[in-house]
Amino acid sequence: MSTDVMKGYRKIVYLSFPPETSSRPIVCNLARLFDLSFNILKAKIHPRHDGSMVLEISGLEENFHKGVNYLKESGLQVESVARKIFRDEDSCVHCGMCTALCPTKALELDLVTRKVQFDPERCSACGMCRRICPVNAMTVDIEENGLHV
Repeated sequence: MSTDVMKGYRKIVYLSFPPETSSRPIVCNLARLFDLSFNILKAKIHPRHDGSMVLEISGLEENFHKGVNYLKESGLQVESVARKIFRDEDSCVHCGMCTALCPTKALELDLVTRKVQFDPERCSACGMCRRICPVNAMTVDIEENGLHV
């Protein structure tokens, strides 16, 4: 089996850190203990305070699940980023402005239907779509300084 197939599972997750865990190297152990790669997409962590992080984790699916269980057992709350991203289908006018800024191609214009397609599993919760959308059809429900962005 090729390395690409073995390492092919990829998921973007949202982590919440309670104060007692924010100064421990929990995320680093994903690589060391579970042979997972991770890319920090967004983070807000201060020692002795609550924190949050958006991670893209990749590796074997079995190792991913073991790593997520480890994170939960370590006191972190783990959620799929897809559960934090919403598009109001009634508000969207399918102008396509969001597709120009989407770094993960979670938002793409279907050339046949001329409608914007949204794949929440590919979304990194960067918030660029929300900032540019003229009708505010996108919601990124990740707290930043106590406010939803």
